[in-house]
Amino acid sequence: MKRVLKRVDSWFTEPAAPDRLGAMRIVVGLFASVYLVLRFPAFHALGSAPDREFEPVGVLWLLGSPLPSPAVTIGLLASIAFGIAFTVGACFRVCGPLFALLLLVTTTYHSSWGQLLWFENLMVLHVLILGFSASADARAVDARTRSAPAPNPAYRWPVRLAAAVTVLTYVLAGVAKLRIGGLDWLRGDTLRNHIAYSAARLDLLGATPSPLARPLVANGWMSTPVALLIVVVELCAPVALIGGRIRDTWVAIVWMMHAATAAVMFVVFPYPLFLVAFAPLYPLERMLDRINRWRRRGGAAPAVRKPQY
Repeated sequence: MKRVLKRVDSWFTEPAAPDRLGAMRIVVGLFASVYLVLRFPAFHALGSAPDREFEPVGVLWLLGSPLPSPAVTIGLLASIAFGIAFTVGACFRVCGPLFALLLLVTTTYHSSWGQLLWFENLMVLHVLILGFSASADARAVDARTRSAPAPNPAYRWPVRLAAAVTVLTYVLAGVAKLRIGGLDWLRGDTLRNHIAYSAARLDLLGATPSPLARPLVANGWMSTPVALLIVVVELCAPVALIGGRIRDTWVAIVWMMHAATAAVMFVVFPYPLFLVAFAPLYPLERMLDRINRWRRRGGAAPAVRKPQY
C-alpha cells in the first residue's frame, strides 16, 4: 500500500516545465469564454425566469430567491471579461481565481433552474484547477517579461489533477448507470427507452427526430451491445492515464460515443465533442508549437514524432 501511495504521490509531484499547464489554460479558457458568449442569451434569460422554477443548488444553496436581472447581466459580462483575461494570462493572480469563481457561480445559477449539465460541471472543475494554480507562468501576457521558470511540481499537479477529474467523471457515469439502471441498462432497455423518449419528445414539440432513432428503437437487440460497451468504456476510463495508444484508443471511443449521442438523440455535449475535456491527457504545448510552426511556414507542417504523455 505504501508503495502504491508513493507512486501516486510521485505521479502528481514530479517536476515539470510550465508550458503544458500554460497551454492547457489557453485551450480551456478559450472554450469557456466562447461558451459563455454563445450561451449568453440562455444565461441572460434567467434574469426574468419565473421564481417558482428556482431551486438553488451547490454554492448557491443558501440563496432564498432569484438574483435581480441587472445582477445576472453584470455577472455574465464580468465572467466573459475575466474569461478573456484568464485565457491570455493577464493579471492572472487576480483574474484567474476571479474567473474561476464567477464561472462557478454563473453555471451553478444556471443549474438552479433545473438543468444540470455534467459537461458544464467538468469544464468548471478544470477552470477552478487552472485558476488557482500557476498556469500563467508560461504562454501568458504576465510571463512575457520574465525568464522561463525552472521545472517545478507546481506545474505538474494541476494537469494531472485535471486528468484525474476527467477520468473520474466517466467512472462515476458508469457506476451511476449500473446503480440506477442495473440489469435493465446492461440489457439495453434503458438506453433504448432514452432514444425513444428523445425522439418522441422532439416529435411532440414539432421538431424532426433523428432518422437514426426509429431503426435503433425498432431493432432492440442493437441496444444491448452498445449499452454494454458504454459501461465498460466508462468504468475503464483510468486506462487513459497510461498514455500512448491506450489513451488515444479510449479517447477515440468516448468521442465516437458522444458523436453518436448527438446524431441519434440530437443531444450535444460540446466540451468532450471538441476534445477539450481530454486536454489534460495530451502534451498541448507541443501541439500549439506545431501549429505555430505550421503557420510560420505557410501551412507546411513539419514531421513531428508523436510524444508520449
